[in-house]
Amino acid sequence: MADIAKLVEELSQLTVLEAADLAKALEEAWGVSAAAAVAVAAPAAGGEAAAAVEEKTEFDVILTGDGGKKIQVIKEVRAITNLGLTEAKALVEGAPKAVKEGVSKAEAEDIKKKIEEAGGTVEIK
Repeated sequence: MADIAKLVEELSQLTVLEAADLAKALEEAWGVSAAAAVAVAAPAAGGEAAAAVEEKTEFDVILTGDGGKKIQVIKEVRAITNLGLTEAKALVEGAPKAVKEGVSKAEAEDIKKKIEEAGGTVEIK
């Protein structure tokens, strides 16, 4: 165990570039990929990684309020989520809560439009 603790201590003192070199060396020696470790280290390495930020593809639709039209909003939430009356009512009354998570931008915009037409307030994250 003392050897492992010493190894951890030594590895924690590596710079980001040294850690990347170590990952490459281990990939070659063992025939494995450390893609996740390299991806985490890359943003700290410089400005190039910041330019390669991906566009968000999944959105969460959050109900922030019923706008005083709780019944209409509950009906719309039921239609969107296929929840039962009790579950939809609990969701609306417990706002802010997620109506749907991990949906496309177009679907998120469609859900937002429907709920706002029913009188509710929605936020897309």
